[in-house]
Amino acid sequence: MKKNLLISGYLALIFSMVLVSCENDNINPYDYAAKSDTTVVQPSSDGVKTDLAEYPSGSLVWTKDTILKESVEIPENISLYIEPGITVTCSSSAKVPVEIVVLGNLYCMGTTRKPITITSDTKKPADWGGIICGYKAGEVVLNHVNIAYAGATPTESSLSFQNGLFKTQIDGGVPAFHFCNVDGRFVISDCFFHDNYNDQTYFTGGKGIIQNNIFADNGNAADGGEAINVKSGCNLDVSYNLIYNACTNAFKLSDSGNSETIPLTEIRVYNNTAVDCGWRRSKNKKGGSIWLEKGIYPTLVNNLIYDCRYGMKQPATSGCDVDKSTLIPNYYFASTQTGIDQMSATADLVMFYNSDIHSSQTGGNNPLFTNFSQNPKMDINCEVDDTTKGAPLAYNSSWNFYLQAGSPALGGGTTAANPIFADGLAFFGMKKVQFFNTDNDQNYYFYSRPASAFFGAYGQTK
Repeated sequence: MKKNLLISGYLALIFSMVLVSCENDNINPYDYAAKSDTTVVQPSSDGVKTDLAEYPSGSLVWTKDTILKESVEIPENISLYIEPGITVTCSSSAKVPVEIVVLGNLYCMGTTRKPITITSDTKKPADWGGIICGYKAGEVVLNHVNIAYAGATPTESSLSFQNGLFKTQIDGGVPAFHFCNVDGRFVISDCFFHDNYNDQTYFTGGKGIIQNNIFADNGNAADGGEAINVKSGCNLDVSYNLIYNACTNAFKLSDSGNSETIPLTEIRVYNNTAVDCGWRRSKNKKGGSIWLEKGIYPTLVNNLIYDCRYGMKQPATSGCDVDKSTLIPNYYFASTQTGIDQMSATADLVMFYNSDIHSSQTGGNNPLFTNFSQNPKMDINCEVDDTTKGAPLAYNSSWNFYLQAGSPALGGGTTAANPIFADGLAFFGMKKVQFFNTDNDQNYYFYSRPASAFFGAYGQTK
């Protein structure tokens, strides 16, 4: 059995040929492809060997840092492997916003010590599009990947538009990551999504595990933005994630958005922490932390909702299927009276359960994060992305959302929320990689963690 995903990588880049040596640390992939608004990468017919591993015949392998000046398309039935430690920088000055469109398979093989980074040159939200997967994309692995500054609005020249994946105007921009093949599979594990202009992730199909991630500072006052946006056709385990400052919702879950022939979504959402979400939504009152609509029937337990605009909500009509859902217990904390009122049983559209844990007075039942600095001017109804007017502070990597000893959130959760993929979700493209050193070997199975009795993504501080 292959071991877990902790490897050391060697930086090199291979697109349509094996590169033996190069003096430049940044190899331009467009040296090996036609000049156009889009690079359609084509693999070698031979197997690809790097210092780390041997990859199956027909693979693409990126092993050095690179700058993308135009969009890249991974063709159907072709696999792109990105080795640990790689930084992919998307140019903000591209004539058409850079997108990575996956019609085949993508394996981002980052590690704790050598994460993969996909970023932009100017480090501003909406500098580039996102990772957009096609209707026949088979497998995507995002493991230890930092994805930032995505969300640009596509044009009619964009790959996502040309492949029928998005219209030219879609709420201001594409998601940082989108998956839509109901027969495909993906994993997002130990990743850091931040400063993306619209949705962090958007799913209209597929089997997947979303686990151990941080989603921070997404969306904008004009167009909004969810951290995890799910439509029909999905089978998902979503657990142990921290969501900070999603300006509309931490979770937007629905069984709409696809053809009636698409199977209903089955989703388990447990042991997640959502902080300071929903500040944009005071006018239309849609969402704020968890928004359930269109017949969705989730298992949604052990989640810690901290100073968000609302608690769990659904539309007045066409909401979730409550009879099939498991929606308790969860934990709702508010440091202000406004927050308490907007999570209460009398709040419009809020789904309130007495068996949940709530703040009954300002600051009551504080879960006692180890280290977190709330904006002293915090106003969950501020509507503007301006910290001086109450918007959340920018995410700070020094914060620690583990719970202090004595926290009331350390107990009371349920361990009966059985994940869909407790026995693992296999990624067969990973199985085909032959690592030269067994210490660098990577498991081709990802396993959903079981539910914990504490609330939120983290237990007691270590």
